[in-house]
Amino acid sequence: MAQVLEFKLPDLGEGLTEASIVTWLVQVGDVVAVDQPVVEVETAKAMVEVPCPYGGVVTARFGEEGSELPVGSPLLTVAVGTPAEGEGDDEGSGNVLVGYGTAAAPARRRRVRRQDDVPAAAPVAPARTASSASPAPAPEATPRTGPVPVISPLVRKLAREHGLDLRELPGSGPDGLILRADVESAMRETVQVRAHVAEAEAAAPTQAPAQVPTPSDTSADGIRVPLRGIRGAVADKLTRSRREIPDATCWVDADATEFMHARVAMNAAGGEKISVLALLARICTAALARYPELNSRVDLAAREVVQLDAVHLGFAAQTERGLVVPVVKDAHVRDAESLSAEFARLTDAARAGRLTPGELTGGTFTLNNYGVFGVDGSTPIINHPEAAMLGVGRIIPKPWVHQGELAVRQVVQLSLTFDHRVCDGGTAGGFLRYVADCVEQPAVLLRTL
Repeated sequence: MAQVLEFKLPDLGEGLTEASIVTWLVQVGDVVAVDQPVVEVETAKAMVEVPCPYGGVVTARFGEEGSELPVGSPLLTVAVGTPAEGEGDDEGSGNVLVGYGTAAAPARRRRVRRQDDVPAAAPVAPARTASSASPAPAPEATPRTGPVPVISPLVRKLAREHGLDLRELPGSGPDGLILRADVESAMRETVQVRAHVAEAEAAAPTQAPAQVPTPSDTSADGIRVPLRGIRGAVADKLTRSRREIPDATCWVDADATEFMHARVAMNAAGGEKISVLALLARICTAALARYPELNSRVDLAAREVVQLDAVHLGFAAQTERGLVVPVVKDAHVRDAESLSAEFARLTDAARAGRLTPGELTGGTFTLNNYGVFGVDGSTPIINHPEAAMLGVGRIIPKPWVHQGELAVRQVVQLSLTFDHRVCDGGTAGGFLRYVADCVEQPAVLLRTL
């Protein structure tokens, strides 16, 4: 006897209360195995594939692609214990996130019958028993030839809201896939064209006004972009940081010529390549060992500063979905080679939208390399509830007094924004000066190794 079990949207951690459905990975009528991913959702922190803890036949889905569901609301129902499933157990594993439990690859999905005419959010009737009339055979599917890119429902919604025809937009993704960045670029071009038209009309000789209909997608308020998902989470966090943290910033220019020479020598010695960010991270962890006040957080309820033992180093990564801050756990026990590998892994996962909530939370100090954007300096906002952030500008040739003579050297600006509640300027200046000394003379770091 089949039993229909309801699978609800699980708690994805870190206080998340809702998620947007990006892509359904199963259809009504599919057979799913225990822990098989059934839907891809977007939270305020990351894209997450949600596995189903039951094995059986999908009988209903709740929520269209692009819609938001609160945590705890029904996601889908599964009929377990049916002869049709034939694979796996009908008991749930209890796992809710890919990578947090079963490591084995999920069984291949099998279609029981076509349900294309059943609405995605409507339950379907139970499967027929052996005594029921046999269903009509399903039509044969036409095999696909070559890749078929699927445009994200969020991209479709954005284009629809701004009156853009996706058939006329070039795609910059794999196999010409239209990405969100392509739609936003078309939106900006549309605004520019309208501005040029307005300028031309203003410069033209005065004549009888023409009755030109106003486009339906124009507004006196301009283009409105909802603060949702990652963009909304970032806005909330930065606002809270500015509201709660009395921050201050100090900065210094440093001669990074020897630092860059040291990296070249390390990479020439063989082994995995060491990134500039990894070397800066290694300097940061050494500096935090000397100035632990900056690896802390403020407990307002207890009116205490809590100095943390481990350094979980966050770093800013720009993606198509916005700015995210992946976290390198236990950075203080990693060498430069390990840090390079972990930075590369997390950066790839961030750009693919595959970071887990655990990889985006728990940071104790942030390293922000804004030099990749071609800028020299910044006064970054602290990543609440951390106590400090080190900013690194671009490393470029500049005139510099070296050994009493004017020379062209590789110069970088370093800036430290810190919570003035955890320390005074002397501690912050000492930390920044130590970082600059290690950049100018990498041998200084050997004292702490």
